[in-house]
Amino acid sequence: MKNIVVLVSGGGTNLQALIDAQNRGEIKAGSITCVISSNPNAYALTRAENNGIETAVIRRRDYAAFEDYDSALTALLQSKHADLVVLAGFMTILGSRVIRAFENRIINIHPALIPSFCGEGYYGLRVHEEALKRGVKVTGATAHFVNEICDGGPIILQKAVEIHSGDTPEILQKRVMEQAEWKILPKAVALFCEDKIKVNGQITEIQD
Repeated sequence: MKNIVVLVSGGGTNLQALIDAQNRGEIKAGSITCVISSNPNAYALTRAENNGIETAVIRRRDYAAFEDYDSALTALLQSKHADLVVLAGFMTILGSRVIRAFENRIINIHPALIPSFCGEGYYGLRVHEEALKRGVKVTGATAHFVNEICDGGPIILQKAVEIHSGDTPEILQKRVMEQAEWKILPKAVALFCEDKIKVNGQITEIQD
């Protein structure tokens, strides 16, 4: 049984999707053992506590140098015996130390079909604003491994979501979460825990 540690910063809707999937028995070979927040007031911590999951807080501002924060986060994850780290709305940049320590063991969910509308600065509503501004007809979400390139790690799963006439960024954000993010993130986690994801460079192969 793999230990899943989820990193959060805010409301924790993606965390809730993972908890719900776990409670439905969809994550068979793993268990969410800890939720770590960059924000001590994040509602995601309450979601974790309501489900009997251990919590911790680590704030970037508590470390003078980024390297010290990077080392502290790495040590914290290692102390929790994390087999898999999931970024579920974690708004603090990960450093090279933690990325190297957990190579191909950090999964992020991005609210667009990478390589579209991704990279530095593309998070939250801005992703959906840019998609609408560009006039694309389909958007979606991507579950991917994290490397040192922002949104540049190997893609695990993607799911498309149609854009409708009259969509606002807020409406589109909600549809992408409900129809894509909350479905493919738990599935990607389940596949990882069952050792069904093979990584070859930038390409992933899902094992049957």
